Formats: sequence, structure tokens, C-alpha cells
Amino acid sequence: MCHRALRAGRDSRCPCLSDQLKYFTEHLPATFIHAGIDVEHSGLFTGIRGDRIAGRCTLLRTGPFPLDSEWEAPVATVEATLRLHQHKAETLAGLRPYLHQRTGGMIGSLSHLVRAAAISAILDGSERITRRRLDTIHVDHASERAFRGEARRGKAAG
Repeated sequence: MCHRALRAGRDSRCPCLSDQLKYFTEHLPATFIHAGIDVEHSGLFTGIRGDRIAGRCTLLRTGPFPLDSEWEAPVATVEATLRLHQHKAETLAGLRPYLHQRTGGMIGSLSHLVRAAAISAILDGSERITRRRLDTIHVDHASERAFRGEARRGKAAG
């Protein structure tokens, strides 16, 4: 029942979630990390109880990786996990701008793109990822929409 009350601040009849969170932060010697989307406006930090929880939390906003040195690490990490027999090291590193454009800098989209390309490479026996192969892989709708819009703007400008 209380998991539905994560919309908690909205339902004063079920204060159990905020009371539990408050109890944990006061009695357990631990650091709690709560993750969510739009948590500021989800109800968790609203109302009297929400104010108490908000007073015990630090909000860290995250977003896509920028196309700079920060993007190098996730690309290198994903590439290091590949176990394709014919894959050339640093191939994905050389495609960082393209990978960023395709994924919008989102780590989940990058992981999906590379994983799908690796599966395709295994199935066809080539055992390597290339730009051409990556072009054939569809990723999440948000990334595809952003990439196609960006590609169209680039064509119109060039």
C-alpha cells in the first residue's frame, strides 16, 4: 500500500512512506540514495511531512553526458566489455561524436546501441562493430527522434 503513497505527499491519508523514510534517516547509520524522475514535483517533498524529508535530502540533478572528456569514460567502458573476436580496439572511441549524436549522451541508449550491434555482429559472424553496423541499429524513441531531427538540421545547414 505504501509504495503507492510515493505519490505520498498527495495523499495525506497514507503518511507511512514519509514516516518510514524519516525513521530510517534518524536511526540507521547509513547514506540513503533515492533516485527518481522529477522527484521535486512527484509529491515526495510536498506537505508537512515532505518538508521534513526535503530537509534531510540533497537533490542532485543529472542529465545526459556532454560531448567532452566526460563522454570518453562511458564509451571506453562499454567498449572494454566487448568480447568480439574481430573488433578493433578504439573503434568506438573513434566514433565518440557519432555515438553521442545517436544517443543524446544517454548512457542507457549507448549501452543498448552497442549491445544490439554486438549481437548483430555475432549473429552474422563478422564479430566486429562498425559505423555501418551502428547505422542499422534502432535505439529508444527519444534518441532516434533527436538524432533524426539533428541529422535533418545538419543536412539543411550543409
